[in-house]
Amino acid sequence: MTTPAAAAHTPAYDVATLTTCDAEPIHVPGAIQPHGVLLALDASHVAVMVSANTAELLGVPAEAAVGRSLVELVGVDLAAHVELRVADGYPTEPLVVVHDGREVDVRVHASGERTVVELEPLVRDEGGAGSYRSARSAMTRLAQTSSLEQLTDLLAREVRNLSGFDRVMVYRFDEEWNGEVIAETRREDLNPFLGLHYPATDIPAQARRLYTLNPIRLIADIGYVPVPLHPVFDPATDRPLDLSFASLRSVSPIHVEYLTHMGVTASMSISIVVDDELWGLIACHHYSGAHRPSQDARAAAEFVTEVASHLVAHRERADAREAAVATQTLVAGLTSRMSASEQPPLDAMISDPSLLALVDATGLALNFDGTIRTVGAVPPTELLERIADLTDDPDHYVSSTHHLAGLDPELADLAATCSGVLRIGSQPDRWLMWFRPEQPQVVDWGGDPSNKRLAEQEGAHVRLSPRRSFEKWREVTHGRSEPFRPWHLDAADELGRHTNSLLLLRSREQITMAESMQRSVVLDRAPTFEGVELVARYRPASSYQLGGDWWDAFELPGRRLVLVVGDVAGHGVAAATAMTQLRTALRAYLYEGHSPAQCLDRLDRLMDGLLGLGIATALVAVLDLGSGEVEIASAGHPAPLLVGTDSARELDVERRPLLGVGSGTAPTTRVVLEADVMLAMFTDGLVERRGADLGERTERLLELAARRPPGEGMDGWADRVLGALDGTDDDTTLLVLRRSPPT
Repeated sequence: MTTPAAAAHTPAYDVATLTTCDAEPIHVPGAIQPHGVLLALDASHVAVMVSANTAELLGVPAEAAVGRSLVELVGVDLAAHVELRVADGYPTEPLVVVHDGREVDVRVHASGERTVVELEPLVRDEGGAGSYRSARSAMTRLAQTSSLEQLTDLLAREVRNLSGFDRVMVYRFDEEWNGEVIAETRREDLNPFLGLHYPATDIPAQARRLYTLNPIRLIADIGYVPVPLHPVFDPATDRPLDLSFASLRSVSPIHVEYLTHMGVTASMSISIVVDDELWGLIACHHYSGAHRPSQDARAAAEFVTEVASHLVAHRERADAREAAVATQTLVAGLTSRMSASEQPPLDAMISDPSLLALVDATGLALNFDGTIRTVGAVPPTELLERIADLTDDPDHYVSSTHHLAGLDPELADLAATCSGVLRIGSQPDRWLMWFRPEQPQVVDWGGDPSNKRLAEQEGAHVRLSPRRSFEKWREVTHGRSEPFRPWHLDAADELGRHTNSLLLLRSREQITMAESMQRSVVLDRAPTFEGVELVARYRPASSYQLGGDWWDAFELPGRRLVLVVGDVAGHGVAAATAMTQLRTALRAYLYEGHSPAQCLDRLDRLMDGLLGLGIATALVAVLDLGSGEVEIASAGHPAPLLVGTDSARELDVERRPLLGVGSGTAPTTRVVLEADVMLAMFTDGLVERRGADLGERTERLLELAARRPPGEGMDGWADRVLGALDGTDDDTTLLVLRRSPPT
């Protein structure tokens, strides 16, 4: 494949250069990719700028489209959908509308004073790869991973299954914005990129900003010809239109050139954002021609990645907590031994073998009122006070460096003993320093061969074999130690300021409290309400005592009965604590008079903005005991069943996204519950098993539900279904309601 010559026309209003990208105006290219059409509207919804290809999709040349109203260009029905999106504050959920007999994907967003409308002819994936069920099953599998490595490896596979690209990589940034491929799935004939590093210059700051603002970017065909906007400059500002949020935005010719060297013919990236900062990317590459996944598949892949971003954040915090607990345990043991020792405290501390292990150091030096004691490999004594002065930070009790020669080049010869230094102490003659030697690191740099010059400033390189027009370079860095990680700094601080710790005892007390709290809110039996029969069952997973499942049932004024079933992702103290908070908040919202749909939307905002509880699903139903009408809203939860005397079916309930994602709104479903029909609500533990087909288990549930032996009561029905389907993978909750027959 040759480099697309037309890419040099981006930006459309200037001459592009393929030599630098750090200041390239990639957010205002003045052009779009040709697989869709873009309209920029004024406040009256009149087109002031359009892409030059409007004739292909709308039948109106660009020159004639400017100045026409949206209704004139796209018709009354599509224009009404756009106006509704504007009135609703530009929601990001996919919108598909039939226009001139074909389905069109519609995206609407604001750009300054303009409303931007993007229209893209819809493509459908065979087999429904991007369906809700596929995405939800993927999210369930992601939530079951137990490590960051497992999570990112599975994320790459799930995104590839949804999008159909030849190669999908999870790319993580370090603190200096260099990237590393930490997970990969690929076509078998492709060379692996797993483990390759890429310099920060590959994705400059303005590109990272766009990845944070607009989480998904597709290049359906690297050889595309950019379609300029008409006019190129906004008549009101005489400036190019900001396309930061545009899905069709034409991309940098430098990036196209870069991908061309790698043999890529189509590309898609999805941002992994953790705590509002770009953590990494899902990088998707295709090598066998143009590739444009359906909007359903793109939306599903984006949503799965968004959920995975939340899980990454929780996994990293969990890893940090575990490391902190391990370090705190070392500190607690050390200080306990110091207290019990008959030696003077400082002698007991310096002789304790765990003092080096506390921060993975190879040597230490202690200065107390001018007396210096050392352990392990340390610099010459005459240099210790000089090093202590260099690493002293008057504003902080703890300070560190992993490159001592960077503070004083004359100390470079000490790298084999103390390239890294961690210092604690508040006075010039009272300090403790730990030392680490340099750690030579072999890094395989991947990307454009021109990146070699960026790395040559740091050390020796060995050229490896080329990959297509793409090369990788090996760098060996010297003079640096492994950085002291944050929990090591905390451990040093703890050792310097405290002599004992109650962390483990508090952890046990916390677990006991959480178990008691869970038992108090998740009852074994349902309460009694006039006019209905109610049965509830809760089965915890056998390998856990604490889980995130819950159910609830209570009355509201006006003879209304509330039923809730929910599931917080995960197990343990965090899941049980989150569950009780969600249950309480949901009760409060319902008592305030909000509808089930409004309650779920409020709960989503509460979780995402304040509580930081991860993700959860919930199903809320409110039964009018007089009329039998049930109002139902779902947040990513399995659909309930309607079970008659000899039949069972899933109730068609529209869902909003999962709770904790911070986006979407809940639709409302209404149904009249006849007196002889049971409404069965349950968590996914009833039908989902690792390695089992979800569709087959759902059909099995329907078959069991419909098979009701004569005289079988609701208790017997619930126990029979649970007995046949219950397993050990996850907690299981089942809540069944039937209106009592009139007396």
